[in-house]
Amino acid sequence: MLPATIDPKIRASFRRRNVVHTTLLAGGAVLLLALCAFALAGAEGVVWALLGGSVSMWLATHVSPQVILGLYGARKLGEHEAPHLHMIVRLLAERAGLARPPEIYRVPSRMMNAFSSGRQEASVVCVTDGLIDRMPEREMVGVLAHEIAHVAHGDIRVMVLADIVSRMTSIMAVLGLLLALSQFPKIISGNMDLPLAAIGALILAPTLGTLLQLALSRTREFDADLGAAELTGDPEGLARALARLERMQGRMWEAALPPGARIPDPSILRSHPETQERVNRLMALKARPERWVDASGREHRAGRSPVPDAGPPRRRLRGLGLWY
Repeated sequence: MLPATIDPKIRASFRRRNVVHTTLLAGGAVLLLALCAFALAGAEGVVWALLGGSVSMWLATHVSPQVILGLYGARKLGEHEAPHLHMIVRLLAERAGLARPPEIYRVPSRMMNAFSSGRQEASVVCVTDGLIDRMPEREMVGVLAHEIAHVAHGDIRVMVLADIVSRMTSIMAVLGLLLALSQFPKIISGNMDLPLAAIGALILAPTLGTLLQLALSRTREFDADLGAAELTGDPEGLARALARLERMQGRMWEAALPPGARIPDPSILRSHPETQERVNRLMALKARPERWVDASGREHRAGRSPVPDAGPPRRRLRGLGLWY
């Protein structure tokens, strides 16, 4: 049963939109890979591409999260060091239906950031020192719920698939163009026709693959925001956290840029959606109407004040006037 603070109609609308976007974008990326494989080696190339992608997918999703954690210098955060964080993660994992809660790791960085890795059966959530030190409790709950939603939705597997498809598409496009260049003398001599459609597809494929991957990433972020709101029943908590991260991280990045420089506006090259759009969607999830004092059926009586009578004014020290 959804918390009362989540509007079920808005939630269902967002969920349908996210599912459609994910299906179309993931399907488009796989179709693009198949077209490149077909242009390179025909139907046999498509079969080999699917086999290679399947093997790569299995290997990538079964790599231990410790490999990624080692790249960031992360260390495991014991329950005695942060009992409150462990309690929050256990509760959220239980609500998300995970068999076991993710392990918590601490990354030595002043940046305020968090990320998750691994499968549902064995996952980790990493938080930086900056996030632990400066994120208020209500907003920290929203951030942790966002990462646990990624794990519960299998987003890590989805993004691994997208990354593998994008890389294979780029590799096949390069191989196809090199093969076309090797046949250039025959094309010049007229012994071979120039496959303009295939060459055009190979040239555009890497860029299109990357754009599809980034768009898929943005869609999964929206879905993780929705999942976090469902887990906590508090979409405003995560919205505040996102606004705080945008404000504080933006200042840190701009401090490292030359004077007068600014972070560029969001575009299709972003892996995450624009913060304001994420905040707007989260705030739209709040159930309507909100709690307020309904005075529509009460008669207004002039001259009656809800403020109690305190009697006549009393004198203070000379020159300081009257007081109540």
